[in-house]
Amino acid sequence: MANFELQMDVAGFIFDLDGVLTDTAEYHYLAWKRLADEDGLPFSRADNEALRGISRRESLLILLKGCVLPEERQQEMMERKNAYYLEFIRSVTPADLLPGARALLEEIGASGRKIALGSASKNALEVLDRLGIRHLLDSVSDGFSVDKQKPAPDLFLHAAGQLGLLPVQCVVVEDSAAGIEAALTGGFPTLGLGPVERVGQADLVFPSLAHVTLTDILEGLKP
Repeated sequence: MANFELQMDVAGFIFDLDGVLTDTAEYHYLAWKRLADEDGLPFSRADNEALRGISRRESLLILLKGCVLPEERQQEMMERKNAYYLEFIRSVTPADLLPGARALLEEIGASGRKIALGSASKNALEVLDRLGIRHLLDSVSDGFSVDKQKPAPDLFLHAAGQLGLLPVQCVVVEDSAAGIEAALTGGFPTLGLGPVERVGQADLVFPSLAHVTLTDILEGLKP
């Protein structure tokens, strides 16, 4: 657990998308699995855990397990994987929001605090629209926003800048080790969702957003 002390009031929240607001992580797995099967590459659900929260290119490099391919070939594989993923997310609806997500977003907005998305996904806007929550966010930082993705802090720093806030004023909500590392490196207070083995470095950990309130988070982050 990080020894983070809030030095000023929390004025904003930055949410990851996959695994935090909706479980499109399963669609990512199915798309990578289809690609791997077609190309004769071993890929399991355990392997997929290492892809949580990172960019498409970094995911491909992990999938290739050291196999060096020409850039043109890598681009083709990434495009093919994304096409498969887009096929899957066409079925996404507001019913695919994870428990507690909409209620918490609405509570944060009603409190006057700002909300940003901080996701490495390049399909974030389409997913937000299909979930019906884009209007609840003040800004979106995604896979097109910065060059260096998680575990670099650039994406969250971009999101905080879009909100006009300092890192110390924004709570990052993440479900990946890479995301928590990125947020801590950037100087953000962090809420980790999921098992302690994965997000235990966060300042506060909950299993999920189910039944989590704004008060729960603010009280939990107090020194």
